[in-house]
Amino acid sequence: MDNAELLKQLRIDHNQREESGGGGHRGRWIALGVVLVLLLCVGVGGWWWQSHRPVPVQTAVAASPGKQAEAGAVLEATGYVTARRQATVSAQITGTLTEVLIEEGDHVTKGQVLARLEDSGYRANLDAARASVQAAQAQVAQLQAQLEQARADASRQDALVGRGLVSKQAAEQARTAVASYRAQLEAQRRQVAAAQAQAQVAQVNYDYTVVRAPFAGVVTDKAAQVGEIVSPLSAGGGFTRTGVGTIVDMDSLEIDVDVNEAYIGRVQPDMPAEAVLDAYPDWRIPAHVIAIVPAADRGKATIKVRVALEAKDARIVPDMGVRVAFLEHKEPAAAAASPKGVLVPATAIAQRDGKRVVFVVQGAVAHQRTVTPAPQTYGDLRLLPEAVNPGDSVVISPPANLRDGSAVQTSTPP
Repeated sequence: MDNAELLKQLRIDHNQREESGGGGHRGRWIALGVVLVLLLCVGVGGWWWQSHRPVPVQTAVAASPGKQAEAGAVLEATGYVTARRQATVSAQITGTLTEVLIEEGDHVTKGQVLARLEDSGYRANLDAARASVQAAQAQVAQLQAQLEQARADASRQDALVGRGLVSKQAAEQARTAVASYRAQLEAQRRQVAAAQAQAQVAQVNYDYTVVRAPFAGVVTDKAAQVGEIVSPLSAGGGFTRTGVGTIVDMDSLEIDVDVNEAYIGRVQPDMPAEAVLDAYPDWRIPAHVIAIVPAADRGKATIKVRVALEAKDARIVPDMGVRVAFLEHKEPAAAAASPKGVLVPATAIAQRDGKRVVFVVQGAVAHQRTVTPAPQTYGDLRLLPEAVNPGDSVVISPPANLRDGSAVQTSTPP
């Protein structure tokens, strides 16, 4: 085969070239279209996700203003709830516990049995003392019979002496026997009294094996278990308990606050006050000053003030942190009525389209409400006469992208 023939075989036909080139061009356009569609889907999906993404916000609870607004407070101080009547109950003798009948949180009444100690030795002593009393009383009965006999003998001897049948000496001996039995009887009666006193001591010691509640209250601590030794005296080594449990009279709860001595002149006995527990910041408890303790703490430069709670509640327990606002004395006629509306942080009020609004969170969705704050202020709080209800959660410092109906992810400020 010559070179011309080989070249003829390698030549590409015009029809084949057109067919091959057209197919490659269409494939490139199809691939480009798929890429554009995917980019469009990603863009639309990103826009949808951004528009529906929950906005992180911080919220606060709208609170009702109290009948005595905080503006009337002349001083605020912090302290703790304390119990004026509290006791760690222990046995009055040393012994081993055989029963412990209390648990933390139990309500007990005065005289209720809290625990029992091993009492076999004390019971034996009590039985022995009672037996001694019975024996002494039997001796008294015997001596009484002997005394009666001696008196009868003495009477007969006196009669015989008068008739001259016996000597006077015999009559005197009979009278001496009467006096002797009378003295023995009196001594035996004293023995009975002594035995009864010993029996009472044994009874008291036996009663000490039962630990009872000194007053009605609530058990706040269980300090011992069955099998442990309890003693009214402390013993080293940690093997002896000095108490069975602690009882608190919840009706005796009050507040102790430390007031800086520079401001103690603002506090007066019987002064009205308002207490707010750290655990329940929205609960305002009416209170009043009981007394100003006449002693200062040199290290802290404070003076203790006792404050009485005018409302008792099971939520109030000892050692709770509390903030007390001391209020001005007001005459009943001059006492201002509770303002209408709710108090919210000033930062919860935002500007939207030239209007002042707040965002109320309900079901993880923010709802915009137009508000008109009252002119009076309460520290960092603002009074909203309407549009917001007590207990509503309002957004603090609403972000710029927050709108009516936006989904939110809430948190409380630290």
